[in-house]
Order: sequence, then structure tokens, then C-alpha cells
Amino acid sequence: MAEKALRASPALPRRIVRPLQEFLQRETAGGILLLVATVAALAWVNAPFGSTYEDLWQTHLTIGVHPLTIDESLRRWVNDALMALFFFVVGLEIKRELIEGELSEPRKAMLPVAAAVGGMIAPAVIYATFNAGHSGADGWGIPMATDIAFAVGVVALVGSSVPGPMKVFLLALAIVDDIGAIVVIAIFYSDGIQFAWLGAATGIFVLVPLLERMSVRSVFPYLLVGVAAWLAVFESGVHPTIAGVVLGLLMPAHPFAARDAVPEAAQSPVVQRVAPEAIADGEQARATPLVAPEEPPRESRSILDRVERGLHPWTSYLIVPLFALANAGIAIDGVALSDAVHSRISIGIAVGLMLGKPAGILLFAWVATRLGLATLPGGTSWRQLAALACVAGIGFTVSLFISALAFAGGDQLREAKLGILGASLVMGVIGFLALRLTTGASTPVLDE
Repeated sequence: MAEKALRASPALPRRIVRPLQEFLQRETAGGILLLVATVAALAWVNAPFGSTYEDLWQTHLTIGVHPLTIDESLRRWVNDALMALFFFVVGLEIKRELIEGELSEPRKAMLPVAAAVGGMIAPAVIYATFNAGHSGADGWGIPMATDIAFAVGVVALVGSSVPGPMKVFLLALAIVDDIGAIVVIAIFYSDGIQFAWLGAATGIFVLVPLLERMSVRSVFPYLLVGVAAWLAVFESGVHPTIAGVVLGLLMPAHPFAARDAVPEAAQSPVVQRVAPEAIADGEQARATPLVAPEEPPRESRSILDRVERGLHPWTSYLIVPLFALANAGIAIDGVALSDAVHSRISIGIAVGLMLGKPAGILLFAWVATRLGLATLPGGTSWRQLAALACVAGIGFTVSLFISALAFAGGDQLREAKLGILGASLVMGVIGFLALRLTTGASTPVLDE
């Protein structure tokens, strides 16, 4: 159903329809797995054997050969290493959007950019208002992020009644939102920087464009450079996930062989077979498709495209759910809930996501349109945009990630997680109902 709606939308350029369809499908399925992992983490912690949760994730694992060894807990390996792959894919998606997506044309990009900026500033200001001068002040970046997997999942539940341009707008907004989160993490949540290691990382990153200039077509050398860069960034004191983003932005985005340089037989979308009975009967030959490969020839696909297609399923279906399993576990009881209700941290996050996020998105989008800098997506009303803004108030993966950077642990981290979970649940329900009301959806169905 989503595919039919996207094909029918005249406002969507054909070159972005297929990547958008694939992205929606992966993020929808990834959102389901993310929800399952979150529920599993909560059930685990609150079960009679709940102590085994922390026992597992605090287990230390040492990798490397002396003197170059890294000794971290399993949770840190997930947060620092596996999540670097997640942010690597984010970097690839950002570059794709900048080159050929909604962010490639300034006027088209202005609305999601303005909306995303408003959706980051307003929650941060609200949180800071509640926590200025208090011990939880460092968590101001937590309510800034939108969880794209859960947001896309909510849109999928509403069904094909959500116009294609609205989905494109949501994805573009989420990409800009990710850029803001990356900047915040790099500048405000990295400390004790070792400039020698940072210089080494910069030198390693320079190898990526050099490999491209040398027409290195294998993916392996680029990923090897990425591992080396991650190690250098890890030692530098800058959060190592930034290495993934930078590498993603540097990956070659254009194929080494032009499409018209590939043999015609290799480009054929289908292999045709002429039915013999048609010839025998003297009828016009009928061509029957035998093979319909989904992937274009290797030489006509960029390194960026090949790596993104290879890694995106792993990050959506494994890494992000594993991150949720490692970080979403919270012991919930009467004391914890009472503390959260009276906590400046929980309240700041909840109000930031539930009020600040949609209000900031709508205000900045309205200003951009009033100034003539942007227009609403085709076929979209302000009521529908307001519903989409509510969906954008779901903050989870990156919000949990930043909360772990802002607070070392203990009561503050628990209060932050409760604020994130509570507000995301509320905004998921509100966003779903608002989309159904404003798009005319009759029944909550999954996209076929």
C-alpha cells in the first residue's frame, strides 16, 4: 500500500522513490524489533532474576594485542563500537540526502531544515529552564532527538492514507535532526581531547578521498580505514561514534563506471524468454520475464550505495535493537515512578519532547513559509503537519544515547530514561491518533 501511494504521488521524483520505499520498509521492521527489545529489557530488569541484567552488561571484554588493547564493558562496546556503525549509516544517509534527496535543493530543503532546527531548540530550552543551576543541567541535549524507527513505525500503522510527501518530509526532518545530534555529541559530550590522536584520526580520514582518486573499487580498504579511524578517535577523547559519521560523509557517492559504460546485457532489468508456443501458433511473440534482479550492476553502483545497502539491515534489525536491550532496562516500582514525577530531569525531558518538539517544529515551519522561504509539501495541510510534529516527539535511541553520555549512572540516568520512555509512549499514541484524524485513515493497518 505504501508503495502504491508513493508511486502515485506526482510530487516525488522517481530517483528517490525506491530508496524511500526501502528505507520505510527497513525502518518499520526495525521499529518493531526496537519495541520488542525495549519490552524485553524492561521485563528482564523487573523479573525476579533482574540482577542478571546489569551483571551481563557490566561484564568486561578486552580486545586487542598489548599495548594496543581496549577493555570495556559489554554495554560500552555496544554504545561505542556497534553504535558507531549506526552513525556510519546515518552519515551515508545524510550524504545521500545532500546529493540527490530532499536536502539537495535549497528551497525544498528549507522546510524540513527549519522545522528540525525548531524541534531541537525548543526542547533544549525547555529542559534548560527546568534544570538550570541544578545537577541535571548537562542533559539538555536529551529531548532534542527524534527516533526515526519508531516515528516511521507509527506512520506505517496509520497506513497508505498518509501522503507520500509527508513521509519524505518526516525522513528529511529526521536526517537534519540527526545532524544536530551529531554536532551536539561532538562538541558538548566529548571531553579530555588528546589532540595528537585527533590529528592521527584526521590523517587517516584523508585516506578515504585518496582511495577514491585512485579508483579503489573494493569496499574492504574503505572499511579498514574506518576501523583505524575509529581507534584513533576513541583514543582522542572525542566520542568514537563521530568517526562513523565522518567516514559516512566521506564515502564515494558516485559510481566508478558510468551506467552507459556497463554492457547492455548486464543492465537489463529482466531476462526475457520468448514463448515457443507463441511462435508455433503464428502469434506475436510474448516475452516472459525469467529473472528480475533488484540490484543494478556492481560497477554502476557507488561505494556509498553498496555499503549502505549492506549495513542498513544490520543496523536496523540488530544493532539498534541490541542497543535498546542494553540501555532501556529500568527497574520500575513505586519509588522510581514517584522520584520521576518529582524529578526536574524527567519533567524537563517529558515536557521538552511532548510540548517543545511539536511546538518548535510548527513554529519554525510557519515562520519559514511566512517569509517565503519554504512551502508545505504537496497535498499537506497544517493540521497534518501538526500531527506529524507530534510523531516527531518520539525520542528514544539517540535520546537514550545522549542520556548515557550526560549522566554516568544512578538516579539521574534512571530518571532520564523514565522521562524518555514515558514521553515517547505518550507521543506515539497522540501522533497515531492525530494522523488518523487528519489523513482520513479508517482503520489502523500495517502497510502491505
